[in-house]
Amino acid sequence: MILLSLILILLLGFIGGQLARRFGAPPLIGMIVVGILLSPQMTNLIDNTVLEIADDLRTMAVMVILMRAGLGLDKEKLIQQGSVALRLGFLPAITEAFAIAIAAIFIFNFDFITGLLLGCVISAESPAVIVPGMLRLKSLGWGVEKGIADAILTGSALSDVLVLLLFSLILNFLSQETISNSAIWLLPLQVIIQIIVGVIIGYIIAKIIIFVIVKQNFTQNSIQDTLITATIALLIVLIAATFPYYSGYLAVMSMGFFLIEFDPPLARRLRYEFNHLWIVAEILLFVLMGASIQLEVLENNLVPGIILLAIGLLLGRTIGWYLATVGSNWTWREKLFLLPGNSAKATVQAAIGAIPLSKGIVGGEIILAIAALSILITAPLGAWAIPTFADKLLTKDSVDPTKIATTNQTVLLAAIDTSELATVVLTKVADLARRSNGNVIVLHVANNSTETEIINLQQLTSRLLLDIRHQFITTMGTIPEVIIDTAEVYQVTEIVMGKRENKSWQKILLGSVSQAVLETSTIPVMLIV
Repeated sequence: MILLSLILILLLGFIGGQLARRFGAPPLIGMIVVGILLSPQMTNLIDNTVLEIADDLRTMAVMVILMRAGLGLDKEKLIQQGSVALRLGFLPAITEAFAIAIAAIFIFNFDFITGLLLGCVISAESPAVIVPGMLRLKSLGWGVEKGIADAILTGSALSDVLVLLLFSLILNFLSQETISNSAIWLLPLQVIIQIIVGVIIGYIIAKIIIFVIVKQNFTQNSIQDTLITATIALLIVLIAATFPYYSGYLAVMSMGFFLIEFDPPLARRLRYEFNHLWIVAEILLFVLMGASIQLEVLENNLVPGIILLAIGLLLGRTIGWYLATVGSNWTWREKLFLLPGNSAKATVQAAIGAIPLSKGIVGGEIILAIAALSILITAPLGAWAIPTFADKLLTKDSVDPTKIATTNQTVLLAAIDTSELATVVLTKVADLARRSNGNVIVLHVANNSTETEIINLQQLTSRLLLDIRHQFITTMGTIPEVIIDTAEVYQVTEIVMGKRENKSWQKILLGSVSQAVLETSTIPVMLIV
């Protein structure tokens, strides 16, 4: 049953995500819906053992996205926006938590301390939504020049450190009904220590990984590099959960950041593989998140919960955003982007929302209900709003491929004739396509070619490009113009063609043809001699 449950989670989660994408919604909406449908409250198709280890699976997924975040940070942009990033790490969460605490007194008749506990649960930001969203913006160039995505990523990680510490302190007080004054006054020091120690651990582990993988050549390929890095990163998070003297999440994110600084080639390989890991981790994270939502608890608290979330977001967090960006070089549009870009809730709420109830805290069932409601509302809304409002509120800048995984599809144009060079060109373009996982457009200008010659070229293309997605095109016209026009129509990334002189132009691409393409093409051209 465990294996069947995992199959259903991965397969139906993927299908749900793709259906949501086709309807123009973020894939995570479809995944959460699948989780709700598979949950014990609905079809009960997920084995209890899988639900029992859901927290561990969520931890693995969060590790993956934090590594992706760290491997995508830009030191220059962080230095440029360091003050804003630090303030984003504290002010929005604090102001939202206090706004929710005050509102909970009137809406749910909570005392202030219990309301503040609820505020800590709700004010935590979700790396599960924010990290993929910000990395996608960076890959497309939105807000890159001012480092807006880097500031939001760093602020989000720092924010969770503060919120989780404050949550633990308040929970301890409500459980034992005692708390020392020193514990309250030491809270800022604890936050600073956890941040500093987390960064130091990330630095040391990055050095160790580079020593093992690069200096000692302990691994043979990028898969093994990723295996070593991912297991160590997960170990850091697990140790932090047992010995909470540092932030495990921040340590993992710092490790990725230092890997970029110390060894960019290794960071590039890891970035590519962690992107692949996220495909599976995303499904597990959001399907299990949907399965953990208690629908019956939401019913009686739906309207009050929505009002509470609105107050926390539109009043509390907005004040924090304003204070965090005072004196920065952000425009009002860029500041406004924080509303969709920095407000999603999911991961932390799923992890700690049920703890007050399990500890017997009065109002724990309401805290769980509001935590679930915050996930259902803000996670899909944030995932949709980040890409939707980016082009309306941010400027588009050039992308730095050394700091982010580029997702542009490689499309190669192979211009061939009926000479022996056709085999050489197709062999070369096949090699390039396999290395880049790209597609190929094969073009033959058949001004003087016979039908038999064209059929032979098609058969040669099918044989040499058997394992590559390709399209064979024949046309008529002036050869250089046809090559360039076809390259522009299919938005190819490189033109590959043969060059040979002193042969009949009726049979091959002449040197004058290749020269004309070189002089007029705005797309890179590779000549095969």
